[in-house]
Formats: sequence, structure tokens, C-alpha cells
Amino acid sequence: MNATKNMAAGLAGAIVLNLLHEGAKKFYAKAPRVDRVGEEAISKSLKSINIDPPTGKTLFGITLATDLLSNAAFYSMVGSGKEENILWRGAGFGLAAGVGALTLTKPLGLNDEPVNKSVQTQILTVTWYLIGGLAAAVVARGISDKPKFQKLVNSLASF
Repeated sequence: MNATKNMAAGLAGAIVLNLLHEGAKKFYAKAPRVDRVGEEAISKSLKSINIDPPTGKTLFGITLATDLLSNAAFYSMVGSGKEENILWRGAGFGLAAGVGALTLTKPLGLNDEPVNKSVQTQILTVTWYLIGGLAAAVVARGISDKPKFQKLVNSLASF
């Protein structure tokens, strides 16, 4: 059950994070554009192995799916360890991911402007990853505290 709980919690954190990213970019010009960083990373990776990268909605869809999967895998680690520390772990993982989003783009050869264009953008980037980590922690704790929910998750996992 632990692995299933952790995966469900990680997916919840990733969904919350992506909803924040996708929703805010439509309404706020200084919103972080992690999607642009992801699209650049996918395009450069494919070009490095002589594959023409997709463009437009196809590239966006691949980027979104990749982002959800990678963030879900990362946030799934929040549920490991002592239950009483889970919120602190969620905050720690979220802060680490947010700071990483700000500081790793350039060393990875990517344009960091989409996440570093202003102080507000930087604050939102870190805050949203923090919220994703906390969402993963809350879901992991909720699953652990509810035997009926555990049964549901177990039955879904058996498919």
C-alpha cells in the first residue's frame, strides 16, 4: 500500500502544481512559464539524438505529460518516512523543486527567463512548487488516515 499511497499523493501534488502553472499563465503576465522551459528541454533533447521535435499543441501535450509524470515521481517521495514529519517533508521537497527550477535552467543549457523574469515570477515559481509538495503531503496523510480510502486505492491498484 505504501507505494500506491505515495504514487497517488505524488500525482495529486503534480496536478495541483500544473493547475497553478496553467491557470495563472492565462491571467498574469509575470506568471512562471515552466511549460516553455519544458518545451525547450524536450526539443533540445530530441534534436541531440537527431529527431525532429514536434511543435505547437503536440509539443505542449508531450511537455505537460512529461511534467506531470516527473513531478508525480518526485512528489511521491514525500510520503516516505515518519508520518508526523510528512508536512515538513512536503514543504522541503516543494521548496527544493522550486529553487531547482530557478537555479538549474542555465546550468542545463536552458533559457531561465520564463522562471526568472521578475522577482514576482521567482516567488511564484517557488511558492507553486511548495504548494505542490504540501498537496502531496496532505493527500498522503489523508490516505493514511482513512481505511475506506485505502481500500479504494488498493482496489484501483489491483487493475
